[in-house]
Amino acid sequence: MKAIRRFTVRPVLPDPLQPLSGLARNLRWSWHTETRELFQAVDPGGRRAADSDPVRLLGAVSAGRLAELAQDQQFLHRLAEVSAALQKYLDGPRWYQEQLAQGAELPAAVAYFSPEFGVTAALPQYSGGLGILAGDHLKAASDLGVPLVGVGLLYRHGYFRQSLSRDGWQQEHYPLLDPNELPLTLVREADGTPSRVVLALPGGRSLHAYIWQAQVGRVPLLLLDSDVEENAPGERDVTDRLYGGGSEHRLLQEMLLGIGGVRAVRTYCRLTGHAAPEVFHTNEGHAGFLGLERIRELSGTGLDFDSSVEAVRAGTVFTTHTPVPAGIDRFDRELIARHFGDDGELPGVGVERILQLGMETYPGGEPTLFNMAVMGLRLAQRANGVSTLHGAVSRKMFAGLWPGFDAAEVPITSVTNGVHAPTWVAPEIFGLRARYGGTPGRWDAAAGIPDREIWDLRRTLREQLVTEVRTRLAASWRTRGAEPAELGWIDGVLDPDVLTIGFARRVPSYKRLTLMLRDRDRLMELLLHPTRPIQIVVAGKAHPADDSGKRLVQELVRFSDDPRVRHRIVFLPDYGMAMAQKLYPGCDVWLNNPLRPLEACGTSGMKAALNGCLNLSVLDGWWDEWFEPDFGWAIPTADGSAMDEDRRDELEANALYELIEERVAPRFYDRGDDGLPGRWVEMVRRTVGTLGPKVLAGRMVREYVERLYAPAALAHRSLDAATARELADWKARVRAAWPRVAVDHVEAVAPSTVGGSAELGAMLGLRVRIALGALEPDDVEAQAVAGRVDAADSISDAQFFPLKPSGGQDLEGRWLYEGPLALDRTGPYGYTVRVLPAHPLLATSAELGLVALPTEATGDGAGLLMR
Repeated sequence: MKAIRRFTVRPVLPDPLQPLSGLARNLRWSWHTETRELFQAVDPGGRRAADSDPVRLLGAVSAGRLAELAQDQQFLHRLAEVSAALQKYLDGPRWYQEQLAQGAELPAAVAYFSPEFGVTAALPQYSGGLGILAGDHLKAASDLGVPLVGVGLLYRHGYFRQSLSRDGWQQEHYPLLDPNELPLTLVREADGTPSRVVLALPGGRSLHAYIWQAQVGRVPLLLLDSDVEENAPGERDVTDRLYGGGSEHRLLQEMLLGIGGVRAVRTYCRLTGHAAPEVFHTNEGHAGFLGLERIRELSGTGLDFDSSVEAVRAGTVFTTHTPVPAGIDRFDRELIARHFGDDGELPGVGVERILQLGMETYPGGEPTLFNMAVMGLRLAQRANGVSTLHGAVSRKMFAGLWPGFDAAEVPITSVTNGVHAPTWVAPEIFGLRARYGGTPGRWDAAAGIPDREIWDLRRTLREQLVTEVRTRLAASWRTRGAEPAELGWIDGVLDPDVLTIGFARRVPSYKRLTLMLRDRDRLMELLLHPTRPIQIVVAGKAHPADDSGKRLVQELVRFSDDPRVRHRIVFLPDYGMAMAQKLYPGCDVWLNNPLRPLEACGTSGMKAALNGCLNLSVLDGWWDEWFEPDFGWAIPTADGSAMDEDRRDELEANALYELIEERVAPRFYDRGDDGLPGRWVEMVRRTVGTLGPKVLAGRMVREYVERLYAPAALAHRSLDAATARELADWKARVRAAWPRVAVDHVEAVAPSTVGGSAELGAMLGLRVRIALGALEPDDVEAQAVAGRVDAADSISDAQFFPLKPSGGQDLEGRWLYEGPLALDRTGPYGYTVRVLPAHPLLATSAELGLVALPTEATGDGAGLLMR
């Protein structure tokens, strides 16, 4: 029989055990070893349950066991110590508070919006790297004391659980998640009723959502849930699945995340007294509608639309995570128009003004589509990619929003991602470091650890992975329909003394899950080599709607099913945080072979590195900027060439095989007289001690605070209502006048030259006549732009030299500007002159996307050959 209603019966903890509830409800347990060990002691036979969810553990432990623990003085002493440590962690000053005490001007609070959060396997609200990065961002912010408020959606079915059919085809399962059985608390009003946010929908309908709170250390994470009785069935299912449904379903999810998320933050701050955010950070474009809600809030104070846009932009940070336009959510303009305006959200705000924020009104854009990343960039004064290379890719991809500027000047910076070490580093590694003086802030202790101890620990972790793989593989085969009598071979899968390579990713085509299968005979030779064998552990999920990705999974699974190699290569279904935390420490090499430059960052390799696993990767994402031969190997690539993709895959697969065969495997198996691979161990030591500090999420969050949050907070404070109006009026005036701004004449007062050449170190004087139309010199800045030139006279590696007004207007109304240009480089050299808008409240000179350049006929020549 099936129950007609489901609810949760909570355990009643004896008074001495009440602190267990607080420990279970704060997700710090997911990265705090002592707390996890305490819960393991509650039910020693339920280790896996304690690791995955203490809330569920406490709900399952017997009343007799609880009564026994309430009398166990040793347990109560441990409980008191762990509880006190949590309280100290929550209340004590940390890095952020130290910065404030030293006079740093930092935001009172930051709201961080993301469509997914990977905090712990016990709260499965993530699909891949974006969510894991968001979870690590919250944890690092908590450790640093950053007053962050996370905002997301609560998906009742999460992403999906993956299994395999008998023939290796991916199958999806969507288990129902009961919030009452998760480490969540329903946000309630003072009278005890659930708090909620409400969005207006077309036709007089409404979308209601509850607000659930997860506590991530010091950071509250607010998750909106549309499974509310007042909603119609369609609206009730808005938060059913992560990245599920059609276009309108996704639009409603993103409206709830952005608009409803701001309202949830306001509710939370009203109820708790938490400081109101001065900075709003949107993690990818999915949450971009938060800017529209903040515009609506300001319109209620009397600000017009343009002034509200300026006020919103000042305090907004936008992070893009995709290196390809196909990865961005785009909606039909008619769908957007139907959900906004007087019959939907934001009544009183003209639909056309809203549409202008997201339309692709640039060369190569699709003018009928509303682009969420474009809106995110237009409503954020500060934007960034997630690695140095990705920042460059993003500047090129979005250059159309800043016409007239070279891609290098597009105002998108980069903050390279990091990972949260306490979450991802094996406790055994922390313990070994601690024995040799290592602390959370000191990774150089690895230099003093003896080779033998490093190598023995690496084998222990590999052995743990072998056990984990066999357990998971047996479960997978049972799901695929195998009988226990067929599975005796699994006891021989993997060998704790064989070089182990890990590959675990989402499965879009650009990550090339099956590149390793390009030459199967050659791969078999590597797997079965008589003296230097390798073994490979593979995991990954394809999006449920991506049949091409599912075919890649099936291809890999079928190869790994081959009895000749199935003891050396395995595919583990249902990749997630719990599996990853075993996989990274147990592998010797982490493989990553995307199509360069399509990997925005690739943080899985960072997590592996922190565990002493060496990277074998294409120079993409973070590996492009931090690769050194001490840390691993770079797979040669053929990007930038005109060859077809098939030929490129062939070349890069061959390069991968050669690296493994000629360099990776020999180094692992090359043993000294002491039986140790000394050069390999030294690479492990350098990876942990030198690379480790770079890849930490703490470094990342500090960069966000110092380079983006703090400037955004200052800009926010500078833009009161009057200043916002002044800035909006100034921008409107500049845009209207800009067509009449022109560089009319450039005159060079050149040093002595011979045949068009000048001496290194000479000074070139420039006199420039500029027409400003209705603008004044205070509205603009003039620059000479100089650098090396190619055969087409394009300037590279540019330097900028200011030109200053000299005297008033001439009879033709032009202004004279002058300035020196230092000739400090040899070789072909050239310069040009440009005029840009200038205002003290602009974050960059490119902010308006306006620039005036000389015509080809302007001036008396602009090229010099340096020698």
